[in-house]
Amino acid sequence: MSAATPVWDPAQYLRHAGHRTRPFTDLLARVPELPGDPPRIADLGCGAGNVTALLADRLPTARVTGYDNSPEMLDRARADHAGPTPGGGRLDFAHADVRAWTPEEPYDLIVSNATLHWVPGHADRFGDWIAGLAPGGTLALQVPGNFDAPSHTLLRALAASPRWRDRLAGVLRHDDAVLRPEGYLERLTALGCITDAWETTYVHLLTGEDPVLDWVEGTALRPVLTALADDPEARETFVAEYRAALRDAYPAGPHGTPFPFRRVFAVAVRRGR
Repeated sequence: MSAATPVWDPAQYLRHAGHRTRPFTDLLARVPELPGDPPRIADLGCGAGNVTALLADRLPTARVTGYDNSPEMLDRARADHAGPTPGGGRLDFAHADVRAWTPEEPYDLIVSNATLHWVPGHADRFGDWIAGLAPGGTLALQVPGNFDAPSHTLLRALAASPRWRDRLAGVLRHDDAVLRPEGYLERLTALGCITDAWETTYVHLLTGEDPVLDWVEGTALRPVLTALADDPEARETFVAEYRAALRDAYPAGPHGTPFPFRRVFAVAVRRGR
């Protein structure tokens, strides 16, 4: 088992769709005018397709293909979003492994939202992706940058504890899963792009019982849930221990539970028209 092969639950992931969508809309706001008409767009790691559909709102005539390696996510995306769009464009979804995906045609926009932290060495793929852009095309990405937050440090510490380390060794990502904004700026500028990179910390106000656990059950906890899927008792025990730690780290306030979440962004435009 590896951190790159969790089994996904689209319904659980979409429980916090409102909060998860905001960084994508902030990313799209920084994407400049695209060279193609209609534009050709690839969404790497499209998941359930809910943010892919936002591309059709921003670019009504676009021909968009969402790529993902999760059958569960692709089934949900196709059921909810595939087909012609009201503006004359089209949304399609296809299986692909981002670790090996290479553009087979020129794209005006390659976008990736909250995916590349699952891909070790993802910055090494930038050269192929930039080469697959039409002149004046854009690579836009957003990744979580909160691997030093309690939600992640507590998870890694518990997985590495004597009780769990033999079963969960190598399952979780490390705190170097993504670059700092300066790292993305340097890598993309070196490829000849005009690059904008930045970071934002969102403070989500979550409600309900154990809301931070509910959040991570859709993302960061998936590799552990997958690794322990054949042992329900162990799975429940691990989640109970993690729940207790999260309650201490993220106490509820009078209006909900504040959940700070840092994210890193980069928008790189290939020179030329």
